[in-house]
Amino acid sequence: MANQMRPVSAVVLAAGEGTRMRSTTPKVLHPLCGRPMLLHVLDALELLPLERIVVVVGHAAEHVTKTLQEQLTGDVPVEFVEQHRQRGTGDAMSVALTANAFDHDLEDDLIVVAGDVPLLRAETLARLATEHRLADAAASLLTARVPDPTGYGRIVRDEQGRVDLIVEQADAGDAELAIDEVNPSIYCFRRGLLAPALRRLSPENAQGEYYLTDVVEVLRQAGHVVLAVEADDPTDAFGVNDRAQLAEAEAELRARINHRWMREGVGMTDPLRTYLDTTVQLAPDVQLLPGTMLAGRTVVGRGSVIGPDTQLVDTVVGTDAVVRQTVARDSEIGDGATVGPYVSLRPGTRLAAGAHVGTFVEVKNSEIGEGAKVPHLSYVGDAEIGAGANIGAGNITANYDGKEKHRTKVGKHARTGSNTVLVAPVEVGDGAYTGAGSVVNRDVPPGALAKGVPARIEEGWVAKREDAGSGDEPGTGDRGEGAS
Repeated sequence: MANQMRPVSAVVLAAGEGTRMRSTTPKVLHPLCGRPMLLHVLDALELLPLERIVVVVGHAAEHVTKTLQEQLTGDVPVEFVEQHRQRGTGDAMSVALTANAFDHDLEDDLIVVAGDVPLLRAETLARLATEHRLADAAASLLTARVPDPTGYGRIVRDEQGRVDLIVEQADAGDAELAIDEVNPSIYCFRRGLLAPALRRLSPENAQGEYYLTDVVEVLRQAGHVVLAVEADDPTDAFGVNDRAQLAEAEAELRARINHRWMREGVGMTDPLRTYLDTTVQLAPDVQLLPGTMLAGRTVVGRGSVIGPDTQLVDTVVGTDAVVRQTVARDSEIGDGATVGPYVSLRPGTRLAAGAHVGTFVEVKNSEIGEGAKVPHLSYVGDAEIGAGANIGAGNITANYDGKEKHRTKVGKHARTGSNTVLVAPVEVGDGAYTGAGSVVNRDVPPGALAKGVPARIEEGWVAKREDAGSGDEPGTGDRGEGAS
C-alpha cells in the first residue's frame, strides 16, 4: 500500500507560442467561456488533493504569469518556472523538476498535463492517478480514440496490447498515421524514475526537440510498468492548436455549463443559443431566452427572465426581474424591475426594485429609484431619479459641459414632460413637473412647474392645480410625461 500513500503534485506545460493561433495573444491565454484556456486546466487540477502545481511558462512568460496570478482562486500552491529556450516538452519537464517547490528527497507522483487541454475534468485525472497507483506503474498516460487524430502523437502498442512507444505526427509513417488512439499529453509519473529517464532523451527527430513522449519508451525498455488509461469521454483529451479547435472547445464547454445549470433548475428555451461564462451565478427558476449572453461576474436572482437577445457583463439582477433585448455592463437591476426592449445600461447604473427602463433608453452611472419609470427614447447620464418619478419620452440629461461631467437629480414622484432637456448640474424637486420641450437649466423647487426655453418656474403649481381640481395645464405634456 506504500505506493498509494505517495503525495501527488502536478506540472502544467505552457511554454509554447502557439503559432497556429496566428495571434499576438499567447495560446494558453485565449479565452473560453470567460476564462483563459490555461485556467480551465488549473481549475481541474485544483479540485484534486495536490501538494503543489508547477506551471512551466516560456513564450510571453511574464504576461502569462501575471495574468494567471491575478485570476487564480484555488488553495493549491502554484509556482511558475520559465523555460528560456523552447526545446521541447522533455526539456520543459526537466525545467519543472528544478522548481524550488519540490522536495528532491521525497518520493512522489507527478500528474503532467499540457496547458491547451481546457476540457480536461478533475474526475478523469483522479482516475488516471488511481489506476497508476494500483498498477504501481512508472508512467501512466491518458489516451483517447478520436475520429480525426491529426496533430496528435499516436499510441503504438505491442502484440500483447501494451504501450510500446508514442510517435509524434511529424515522425510517423503511414501505418502509424492510421492509428486512431492518440496521446493528448496527460500523464502520471513516478518522479524518482522520471528524472533519470529525461536525461536519456535525444533531440534526434523531425523537430530537433526533446520529446517528453520518448520517456515512455525509455521506461518500458528499462523494464518498468507503463500503463495506458483510455479516457471514458474523448473530449477530455481535446487539444487546442488553432482558432477552429478553440471554437470547438468553447462549444463543448458551453454545453457542459448549460447542462449543469439546467440540472440545477435554470430554464433555457434554446441551450444552443445560450452563452454563459463559467463565472456566472444563477438561481433556480431563472429563465434564459434565446440569444442570452451572460459574462463575467453576472448574478441572476430567482424567477428572473433574461432575453431574448440580451448581453449582461458583470451585472447583478435581482429576483423576478425581466430584462429583454438589453446590453448591460457593471450594472445592478433590482427585484421586480423591467428593462427593455433595446436598452443600454452602462457602468454605474443601478435600478431599484420595481423600476422600469423601456424602449430605446440609455442609462449611464445613474440611480433609478424604486418604482421610477424611464419608459422610452431617453438618455439618463450621471443622474439620480427619485422613487416613483416618471421621465417623459425623449428626455435628455445634458451632463457634459465640454470639460466635466455634472449630476442631475430628479426628486420623488416628479414628472418630466416629453423632450425635456435637463442641463446639469440641476435638480428637479420632489413632485415637480416640467412641460413638454422644456430646457431646464436651473433648479425646480418641489411642487413647481418648469416650462419653456429656457424654462420659467411657476412655484406652487402642483398645489394650485390640486386645489382647483383641474387636469394637466396645457403645455405640460400630459401625453408625454412618460406614461407607457
